[in-house]
Amino acid sequence: MKITVQDLIHHLTAHVELRENTVDQLISGSMEQLVTGVIVTFMPSQHVIEQAIHQGANLIIAHEPPFYNHHSHTDWLTEDPVYQTKRSLIEKAGIAIYRCHDSIHQIQPDGITEGLIQALGWSSYVERRKPEADILFFNDHMTVQQIAEHIKRTLGVEYVRIAGSLEMTCKRAAVLVGFRGNGNLAIPLLHNEQLDLIIAGEGFEWETPEYIRDAVKQGKQKALIMMGHAESEAAGMKLLAARLDHAFPGLPVHFVGEQPVYKVL
Repeated sequence: MKITVQDLIHHLTAHVELRENTVDQLISGSMEQLVTGVIVTFMPSQHVIEQAIHQGANLIIAHEPPFYNHHSHTDWLTEDPVYQTKRSLIEKAGIAIYRCHDSIHQIQPDGITEGLIQALGWSSYVERRKPEADILFFNDHMTVQQIAEHIKRTLGVEYVRIAGSLEMTCKRAAVLVGFRGNGNLAIPLLHNEQLDLIIAGEGFEWETPEYIRDAVKQGKQKALIMMGHAESEAAGMKLLAARLDHAFPGLPVHFVGEQPVYKVL
């Protein structure tokens, strides 16, 4: 059975209604291109593109764009040697890159959050799902440190960042993936959902972390764990790879991850 890029994109978007200004788009390649194999990833980095070539895959489905800005604009990069080398590699190899960002967040439940929750083994803790977060109830009342160590161990990450007391016991928490750790999302959740802990990907450092600092100084039991953007969302794309592998059994589909972008000294 011949499968085109268009067939894959239709499958990914069939159950959602994308807004007009969606960032989901085919960034390289053509809709009519026959797919020899699929690489699913969080970020289409140089390493991931090289792995696609090595594995004979000519479609990369990525959550984030290859060229370093949210809307995939490249006019500001035309003379940049890193951009030129990467673009040339993609074009020479004939690789199609499709950004799957809005659609996977719009399915119910949110595909990225669901992937993280499953990877952490926390499905039984989910009390309620909101568009921006999953609300958890830890019936075994773990401490912030125990939760952080569990995240590191199960996801294989070297570090997380924490604001608040490591010894604080947590009953209620919210998980917010990607860039949802900003104050306008995280702070109201803490109050409205009576949370002890926010677990997020990333956000502006002068918003939610500073709120937690003030709350602790006031004697309130609040804490924050920042995992990192990629670390919070890669599991969702890995889950997508498994779902595509099931939906297209004759097509080679593989998840390719990356090492954390930062080193801790």
